[in-house]
Amino acid sequence: MTRSLGYFTDVALRRQEGSLVQALPDSTVVRSPANPTFWWGNFLLMPAPPAPGDLPVWEAAFTRAHPRAAHRVFGVDLPGPALGGPVADEWRAAGYDVRADTVLTAPRTHAPRRLNRDAQLRVLQGADWDRALALREAVNAADPHGHEPDGYRVFARRKLAAYRAAQAAGHGAVLGAFDDDGRMLSGLGIFDAGDGVARYQSVETHPDARSRGLAGTLVHHAGEWAREHLGARTLVIVADPEYHAQRLYQSVGFTPTEVQIALERRPAE
Repeated sequence: MTRSLGYFTDVALRRQEGSLVQALPDSTVVRSPANPTFWWGNFLLMPAPPAPGDLPVWEAAFTRAHPRAAHRVFGVDLPGPALGGPVADEWRAAGYDVRADTVLTAPRTHAPRRLNRDAQLRVLQGADWDRALALREAVNAADPHGHEPDGYRVFARRKLAAYRAAQAAGHGAVLGAFDDDGRMLSGLGIFDAGDGVARYQSVETHPDARSRGLAGTLVHHAGEWAREHLGARTLVIVADPEYHAQRLYQSVGFTPTEVQIALERRPAE
């Protein structure tokens, strides 16, 4: 059983999307056969932070669990503090990004100061899913650290298909903000993780539509939707503490609760 709120919600949502979760004596393995290039759908969850010299042991365990994977990603099933010192140096020297993301929670949200009243907000249906793919591709293309376009398109299409199936099963929804021409300007997912907890996923805004209050408006709208439709009592969202999104989430009522530790190495180009 996961002890980190961040990974509790991550694992719960992966199950809803059809991932396989295997509890081993020394770790938890998450596999997503339908989306093998989804890094955080194919990862290893450690029960505690690694010790100095543990890296080869964990890499061997990952290879046994995911023999065809080109990536290497590990979570730590304990709230922070951030991983530092010789252990972090060892993993960084091996090419890993050592992250300490912020897990934020709120019983409910409130409207942002910059509330967008122009966009149409709705749960995705029909052709909206194609618009969601176009949005994700535009965000990736504008990201200086974005992924190779063709491979990303395959991943994103599969990820949206998993969200769509989870939505159809009543586990939550993907919501979007649309202009009058039907273009999707901003989007996110919110899904039931159990125990009255709802977790946000993939908050994104089109590069041409930023600074209009869309993301904050949609985060608030989705929180109210989850309280009404999922019976959510606790809303959970995860953010990079060095990115502006954390400030946005706090501006609509979220409070930092814990640190989520992640070790991630991208596939070689």
